[in-house]
Amino acid sequence: MVMLANGFAARGHRVDLVLARADGPYLDEVSAGVRVIDLNRPDRGRVIASLLPLARYLRRERPDAMLSALNNANIVAIWAHKLARVGTRLAVSEHAAPSQSLRGNGISLVIRRFMRLFYPWADCVVCVSKGIEDEMHRLLGIPKAKLVAIYNPVDVDGIREKAQEPVNHSWLADRTIPVVLAAGRLTRQKDYPTLLSAFARLRVGRNARLIILGQGEEEERLKTLAQELGIAGDVAFAGFQKNPFAWMARCDLYVMSSAWEGLPGTLLEAMACGAKIVSTDCRSGPDEILEGGRWGRLVPVGDAEALARAMAEALDDASPPDVRFRASAFNLDQAVDGYLKHILPNKNLMR
Repeated sequence: MVMLANGFAARGHRVDLVLARADGPYLDEVSAGVRVIDLNRPDRGRVIASLLPLARYLRRERPDAMLSALNNANIVAIWAHKLARVGTRLAVSEHAAPSQSLRGNGISLVIRRFMRLFYPWADCVVCVSKGIEDEMHRLLGIPKAKLVAIYNPVDVDGIREKAQEPVNHSWLADRTIPVVLAAGRLTRQKDYPTLLSAFARLRVGRNARLIILGQGEEEERLKTLAQELGIAGDVAFAGFQKNPFAWMARCDLYVMSSAWEGLPGTLLEAMACGAKIVSTDCRSGPDEILEGGRWGRLVPVGDAEALARAMAEALDDASPPDVRFRASAFNLDQAVDGYLKHILPNKNLMR
């Protein structure tokens, strides 16, 4: 969203980045041409607490268009738009496959029902992959006329520049033992237990090391599992890294073990850094990005044996595809063009 806001501003549009609370690690990346609007809601329940302040903002500023992201924020944006009674064109964006992200009862059931009821009120529902677009219609009944697939942007030039920065980790300095890298929040979605099990299988036949970037609620469980598998000495949990690209550029293999995704940005970022790729063929995104395995190996979700085998093959591959070329297809301009076409259909969109 920061990249899109900066991209819209670079095209000469006036852009407000409206936040429930203006904090977080990417705030300093917001362009000087983007005005940050801080609704300053308390941490607990801050998205739903943004409803009335957002409606007041819309009445006061009357923007031509509003774009929101993440289903709970999308629902609040739709309600605020209704309350404000303004002519603002509203687009909501969906970044995860509903068949996976909305499984179960409780809050997931409520959100699923709200999406089915209220998403049709938006002028446009942007899906970050064709797989999500299909599920939004098939599972939630969102009219096809409301749906459009626009791939997330990747700042390829910016990533490659940051990839040149140094990394202070001894494993990446020692080129005698290959390093496998994974990045993403330590949550159930990323299925790191399967990755650890696959890495344990890989370690039976060769020396290798695994670095996992990210934080999350499963960290202690994963560390315990690494101990139980006897690989703790070769697994490093390196936490959140502001510049993961420098790590991606120096690893011998990038692995994504997710159970589900929307359009996995870290996979594209690793490709922009030139890393060899192995990914689960999860819903949705990896198959579209890798074009059925043309740019990296795809394995079934949750299959540690297949993942270990693909990792070994990738590490031994002396002629990997030029994944940088594929990553360039997901540049910022294509995303900005796509969004502006649908959120400001009657405006001059010339670069």
